Amino acid sequence: MSRPVILTCALTGGAALSGKNPAVPVTPAEIAQQAVDAAKAGATIAHIHVREPGTGAPSMRIDLYSEVVDRIRQADCGILINLTTGPGARFIPGNDDPRIGDPASTLAVWQKRVEHIEALRPDICSLDVGSMNFGQHVFINTPADLKKMAEAIRKVNVKPEMETFELGHIRLAKHLIEQGLIEAPPLFQICLGIPWGAPATPEVMMAMRNELPGGAEWAAFGIGAMQFPMVAQAVLLGGHVRVGLEDNLYLRRGMPAPHNAALVERAVTIIEQLDRNVASPGEARAILKLGQPEDVRFMPTAGA
Repeated sequence: MSRPVILTCALTGGAALSGKNPAVPVTPAEIAQQAVDAAKAGATIAHIHVREPGTGAPSMRIDLYSEVVDRIRQADCGILINLTTGPGARFIPGNDDPRIGDPASTLAVWQKRVEHIEALRPDICSLDVGSMNFGQHVFINTPADLKKMAEAIRKVNVKPEMETFELGHIRLAKHLIEQGLIEAPPLFQICLGIPWGAPATPEVMMAMRNELPGGAEWAAFGIGAMQFPMVAQAVLLGGHVRVGLEDNLYLRRGMPAPHNAALVERAVTIIEQLDRNVASPGEARAILKLGQPEDVRFMPTAGA
């Protein structure tokens, strides 16, 4: 019998998306409610960014993360919580001096990027393994900072989900594993279609999967119109999947998704049509060797 497929829902992301689809959640209450609804639709994991409630701009405020996590834990829906560590890596060179960042840069010290992980101790957190041109800015994740972030994440017993956007990122991730910084089984997320990373094609997904170390768990996603084709491709190649408004705003061509749960429901249908089952949170914990959740639902968190 084939293993169940872990289904992640990436709820909101950090790009300016709410103006393109008003269903993108912004406030902590909206983000948490869409996580709960995604769980009811079949999602196993909620991947979470936070936004400034008044503007919808991406945020790194720990009080916003705390409120989202508290609301999800109090709902007791079982979904695994995956907090991003991606914010704080964006750099845009200044026009007058490229060594000095443009005001739109968000580059932050590595400690700032993991402080919410240390305080809130989610089940999983993303770890973007490598630097790249990311749209119109540079996404900076140096090997030295990644080592420090991985060490901090390991100390609080959180599973890092290593996000890889090209083959070189997998090489760097293997180096972190060889250094003993990543607990077994390593968890990879193959991210496809992001400008200017690896394209969302079956050939590229297979090539990246083939470079993963033995025993690794992996998932993959494509952005935009390639979201659902990449769901099917990942399942066929033996991986897990991710959907959500962070990566794609449409349920079908010309039809904006009304909420994240609708994207989850369509992914569940694809998985089941391929004669696979979606993993429950308990099954995902067993696959990823996470153990059982601690009783932290009503512990005071940072800023409380």
